[in-house]
Amino acid sequence: MDLFDNVENVSAQAPLAARMRPQSIDQVVGQEHLLQPGSPLSRLLAREKGAPPALILYGPPGSGKTTLALLLASGRRFRQLSAVSAGIKDVRDEIEGARYQLSQRGTETILFIDEVHRFNKAQQDALLPAVEDKIVTLIAATTENPSFSIITPLLSRSLVVRLNPLANNHAQELIERALNSEFGLNKSAKISEDAKQELVRLAHGDARRLLTYLEAATGAAVGGVITRESVSAAADRALVDFNVDLHYDIISAFIKSVRGSDVDAAIHYLLRAIEGGEDLRFLARRLMILASEDIGMADSQALLVTTAAAQAIALVGAPEAYYTLVHATVYCAVAPKSNAVARALSAAQADLAHGEIGEVPENLRDGNSPFGQSGIYRYPHDYPEGVVGAQYLPRQLVGRRYYEPTTHGAEARINQALTRIREILEERA
Repeated sequence: MDLFDNVENVSAQAPLAARMRPQSIDQVVGQEHLLQPGSPLSRLLAREKGAPPALILYGPPGSGKTTLALLLASGRRFRQLSAVSAGIKDVRDEIEGARYQLSQRGTETILFIDEVHRFNKAQQDALLPAVEDKIVTLIAATTENPSFSIITPLLSRSLVVRLNPLANNHAQELIERALNSEFGLNKSAKISEDAKQELVRLAHGDARRLLTYLEAATGAAVGGVITRESVSAAADRALVDFNVDLHYDIISAFIKSVRGSDVDAAIHYLLRAIEGGEDLRFLARRLMILASEDIGMADSQALLVTTAAAQAIALVGAPEAYYTLVHATVYCAVAPKSNAVARALSAAQADLAHGEIGEVPENLRDGNSPFGQSGIYRYPHDYPEGVVGAQYLPRQLVGRRYYEPTTHGAEARINQALTRIREILEERA
């Protein structure tokens, strides 16, 4: 698009969220911290020198990223691409168009790319020369943490601006504005206080979702009054907020709750992840890792349970597989914990990284090779306890201990057995 519509040009049949889009910077609510005098956004609005060549608007859905891009483009040529559908050819075509407009007409171009995190590396690379040479002023919007989703060269040329979710007081202000505006509901309905609170709760800081629910609740209003029942009829359940940035926090909380043996918290975060659309196979894989990393030999059944859960998910699918995931989560949360396996792995890796390797003892070498076994190999099964004194580690590592079992769960028995095994091994008679 070259221009964006004013509210007056938006169809009366358009969604309420579209009709209520702010048309001036003073109508924006909830992002005052970005619009203070001297801020990068205010300098860009005023076309001051020193304005950043690229902005990345990072924030949750419905926080006003597209609205800010449109307002920042006021008086400039505005072009928009959606990373969902645009390819590298579209990017290059827009850059060539901006180059022509700048060289022939002196017209600046704002290039707005929505959901930029969906662009691959090649598509993001294509933007770099135009940003570097100021052929376009790039404004990119993303709901994902730019550190994970934007390539470093583009990130280093951009100013990242973080938008906040809509605070409760701003959400209430937006409800009142929509009810009273001639472009909104034009005083066609009133709202009860508890209905307003319910709308704010369901919106989770998303202005677009708030206005969508408000419009739907208006259709369910009785006698021109939006009640809590009207809101419930319009939105029969709250949508779980689980964007990709929250993904890391919720999965981290899930694993740490299981590790910490808080079964109730573990189930809570598991269901938040499931309701947010997380891949069930990913959750099963995380539990399989945890079964060895945080439970290990304290309860080896945990690995079998989580592996079986992963297989069951592949066979059953949602929603029945939810039972299986909760089953595996509960088992792992209440199981005795040990990180002895993880510590053994780390210690052995550290020795290898430092070159602590050494030659294989002669008694362990392959007797069929030209430089094979020359020592005497003692067959453990020929001895009463199934263990015989011998050197297994390379000489320089003799006496090194990688696996040190805890006294938790089954490892208490393993601890006793291993003490005796190591005594016999060290005899080397």
